[in-house]
Amino acid sequence: MKNTVKDVVVLGGGTAGWISAALLKKVLGKAINLTLIESEDIGTVGVGEATIPPIQVMNNLLGFSEAEFLKKTKATIKLGINFENWYEEGHAYFHSFGIPGKDSLVCQFHHYLKKSRALGNDTNLSDYDLNYLCAMQGKFAKINSKDPLQTLPYAYHFDATLYAAFLRELCEQNGVTRIEGKVDNVVKGEEQNTVKSVQLANGKVISGDLFIDCTGFKGMLIEETLNTGYDDWSHYLPCDSAVAMPSARGETIPPYTRSIAHEAGWRWQIPLQHRNGNGVVYCSQFMDGQKAEDILQQAVGVNALAEPKHIKFTTGQRKRSWHGNVVAVGLSSGFLEPLESTSIHMIQSAILRLVQVFPHEGISDAAINEYNQKTRIEAEQIRDFLMLHYVVHSPNKQGEFWQAMREISLPERLAHKIEIFKAGGLVFKEQDDLFNQNSWIQVMLGQGIEPKDYHPVVNSIPDAQLLSMIQGIHTLKHQVLAQLPSHDKFISSVC
Repeated sequence: MKNTVKDVVVLGGGTAGWISAALLKKVLGKAINLTLIESEDIGTVGVGEATIPPIQVMNNLLGFSEAEFLKKTKATIKLGINFENWYEEGHAYFHSFGIPGKDSLVCQFHHYLKKSRALGNDTNLSDYDLNYLCAMQGKFAKINSKDPLQTLPYAYHFDATLYAAFLRELCEQNGVTRIEGKVDNVVKGEEQNTVKSVQLANGKVISGDLFIDCTGFKGMLIEETLNTGYDDWSHYLPCDSAVAMPSARGETIPPYTRSIAHEAGWRWQIPLQHRNGNGVVYCSQFMDGQKAEDILQQAVGVNALAEPKHIKFTTGQRKRSWHGNVVAVGLSSGFLEPLESTSIHMIQSAILRLVQVFPHEGISDAAINEYNQKTRIEAEQIRDFLMLHYVVHSPNKQGEFWQAMREISLPERLAHKIEIFKAGGLVFKEQDDLFNQNSWIQVMLGQGIEPKDYHPVVNSIPDAQLLSMIQGIHTLKHQVLAQLPSHDKFISSVC
């Protein structure tokens, strides 16, 4: 393919489509003509409401203020995820966006904490994590500090439908052409694995040099037209169904997501300004849709705001997310359940990756291969992190589903991470891994992996000095906590 890439067509709206359009137009500007095709008659999945901190990079790049974003999307603050009943019934742990304690140049804080327990300290890792402390007390404020002990990294919960509408408004102001209509026919190009144009039901034909497929699970261009193929990862992550339902918000808004394990999967609760998002993820081999709906109805009670919405999915990844002149973004590229709120981030990273290798005088195989390799690595690393929650837990965790998860054959990379942490509490960040060492540490400890040893550098500190250091960190974190307003007060002051 040697033609200049000028006309870019995004097929499909929703979060994936409008993020794609917004980022491409913002970065590439007049270098491209950008058209987005969507139909008001085609619904979106629309349940992705929780995010992770890199979304702030995208929002800043797009140039809108946080206050405007919070108002228009009914957003709230997210400091992390509280995992309940995952290790065993009645047990909870927090996966925070923060940094528990204070790491040294050689090792992480949990090594020092492990030795301190042998000296009589009975606290746990979360007691030294400002994000966790704020989450449990419902507090939040923006902290501008270079001291790692006083940082409060955060992300958002928001209404995905309102977010798409917000981005659409931004895109149309920046020159993106939106066309309303359903695609009736796709015309393939003369060259192999290319799309020349799409024809709408009203007869209108839209041609393009590059197509962004945001048509959801069906993958109208990447799969139905180009037959790219899909790698099914159900043997690693067997949950294949979900049911979602909004409910009335509570009296106060907690600044964190809840993830509550049940007999064949887990349930989410996401607090927004105007409502809560709720859903149940489950494996249909061990639970039917009615039982999942019953679990959700029981949790929501009389506060339901709509009928339950059932969703089927197959965990996995497109064999080639960029094939020919079609780039699949969002659900058309693959699906990893929303356990760690990575769906919107993967849309964002896909488009930023595309921008980095964006073709000028034609699409090259080298650029396609680089893009696909990076996309695959990202998906596999996130997959492994999600698996960690399922495959390591207490033998007291009963049920056929959890027994099956204990027997899953692990990817080699994940098995190695678990073993090296079991032996000496070691965690190393792989290149391009979305999750840092502290994320892996929090989840591994939370899922019940207790290292047999700690790093020997800890022994270079006298016992009394070690205890004093740890107590000092604990005191400072709680001093900061005492000075912060409530999350509700923060949201009210902005919105």
